[in-house]
Amino acid sequence: MQQNRRGRPPKSARNFDDTKEALLLAGMAILTERGFNTVGIDMILKRVGVPKGSFYHYFKNKDDFGLQVIERYDQYFCAKLRRCLASNPSQPLTGVSTFVQEAIDGMEKYRFSRGCLIGNFGQEMPILAESFKQPLAQCLKNWTSMLAHNLEQAKVLGLIHQETDCLQQAEFFWIGWEGAILTAKVMQSSSPMQKFADGFIHQLTIKR
Repeated sequence: MQQNRRGRPPKSARNFDDTKEALLLAGMAILTERGFNTVGIDMILKRVGVPKGSFYHYFKNKDDFGLQVIERYDQYFCAKLRRCLASNPSQPLTGVSTFVQEAIDGMEKYRFSRGCLIGNFGQEMPILAESFKQPLAQCLKNWTSMLAHNLEQAKVLGLIHQETDCLQQAEFFWIGWEGAILTAKVMQSSSPMQKFADGFIHQLTIKR
């Protein structure tokens, strides 16, 4: 008769994909608050409860982990942005306002400790490996393309000026938005985010 082992009951085993996803989600959460170069692998593993030796079953090294976190964050962010922008097809700009309000709610929920993961990585670009440059730029291109499409819909509906260069305006939004998030963290206030968003929409819209 086999005796029961003493001590803690065994944890239910995660499969490979579940554990990898848990590590990526933990990375997303931590790296919206801290810089990539200041975060050790141990911090990620402790959050998930995975032994250090197991990390290299899922990732080649820390840079590989960082690159996969960026890819996973982009998937999450694009899904969120797509949902917000599609929330009111007859009033496309309302989707922009919905996105801004959700971002403000998130910043206030975490007391301005979290920011944009892509912006955080971008601030460290001079000390990151060259392999990070293209994936970070691609995230911004993805977001720009989605917002430009939203603005094109607004143009078709006659809600913004017909001479508006939608791609240029979408690029301008993300340049300014990243700055607004950084300023909000410094000031511990959502006011910079709201002011930028209000100014962006105001300069686009046709007064009736």
